[in-house]
Amino acid sequence: MIAKTKHLQIKKGRGIHLPFRELPAPKYVYIPVDNTRSKLSELSVEEGQHVYIGTRLGQRHASFFDQPIFSSVSGTYVGKEKRLYRNNKVIEFLKIENDFKDEKDPACKGRSEEQMDQLNKEELAVLMKYFAGVGLGGSSFPNYIKLQTKAEIKMILVNGVECEPYMATDYLAIKEQSAEIIKGMKLLKRVFGCHDVRLCVKPIHPELKPIFEEELAKEPDSEVRFQFVKDYYPQGWEVAMIKEATGIEVLPGKLPMDYGVLDFNVSSVIQIYHAAKESLPIVDRYVCVQGDAIKDPCIVKARVGTPFTELIEAAGGYVESDKPKMLILGGPMMGATVSDDTGVTTRTVTSLIVDYVQEYEEAPCIRCGSCVLSCPVHLRPVDIMNAMKVMPVDKDRVKALTPLACMECGLCTYSCTSKIKILDYIRRAKIVAKL
Repeated sequence: MIAKTKHLQIKKGRGIHLPFRELPAPKYVYIPVDNTRSKLSELSVEEGQHVYIGTRLGQRHASFFDQPIFSSVSGTYVGKEKRLYRNNKVIEFLKIENDFKDEKDPACKGRSEEQMDQLNKEELAVLMKYFAGVGLGGSSFPNYIKLQTKAEIKMILVNGVECEPYMATDYLAIKEQSAEIIKGMKLLKRVFGCHDVRLCVKPIHPELKPIFEEELAKEPDSEVRFQFVKDYYPQGWEVAMIKEATGIEVLPGKLPMDYGVLDFNVSSVIQIYHAAKESLPIVDRYVCVQGDAIKDPCIVKARVGTPFTELIEAAGGYVESDKPKMLILGGPMMGATVSDDTGVTTRTVTSLIVDYVQEYEEAPCIRCGSCVLSCPVHLRPVDIMNAMKVMPVDKDRVKALTPLACMECGLCTYSCTSKIKILDYIRRAKIVAKL
């Protein structure tokens, strides 16, 4: 039994110290037909059709952008199956039977170094749109929209901060794939014509700098560099990282590109490089599988479309299978809680935390101000909560408290001495504020 999150308790001994395992591609992979951004779709495959890695299976349609759907294995499309998505809703997935040949689609021809050198910003944006490149730090914002900016970009920051507790996939990416990161940074530097490109990392990982600089020595004219930024939560938030790394404060309602800055998650930069060099979409992800309910926590490299049950099996299974659990996708502060383990590894899944449910009794608010003091965007969470408690809800009052500025870091709930789920009230307030 998997239950919904009760109240967060941060525990030690997880994250970067976990062993790494490369998980074989499963017999069946499942690719979502729809997602949280795209509610309509059309397919370009039929049951029984042979597909390859990188075969385009269809197209999702959203209000202002489309997303192509790709296969992560070679094999046969056998039909649709309903499974749990990361938003805790059951949706349709395309089921593909793996033939274990790992054959690339003939259309994925890749590029030579000479062709890479001739690639311009507009062509790179088209590539990222075609291969459904999205931000892999959690937002899943389409990268091609960033690449289409007309603003003059003077600085590019690569976010390797990974500030949430227990998270270690970006850490592993820097450790294992620095060469691809540097090539991706060089590509972005060239197409934007800027000369300040930095990889930002927390100072608690000093071992990453020599690894990165060893690869950097092989690219003497790269003009990219490594920078430590302070270690605090939510330093991984782009606004906090940009201010810490550059001193530039991105004001509410503004975008980093308005200040001549672009930022990309470290895994997104790897994705951009592989899409350009190999003409491939994202086909696998590092995923942390951990928690008190997991026997042998580890980091796995899993094919996109791998069921959660296979990730959990690779981590030794459950300690006690019948005991109520809570399953979180992403970090413990901002991750999404799902009701069971029938979900699937999508492109944006980086962590699977399974803990046993702990019941917390909510107490009345004592007006201590902890939520106000902890808010990184200087909101008054207690006032938003109280506004949402009054029925009927006063929309104007809620809007005046600017809940849309909330980044949903979860610090208000985490710091609450009365164990009130304040963030739940703010999420509802954001819906009201949009009306």
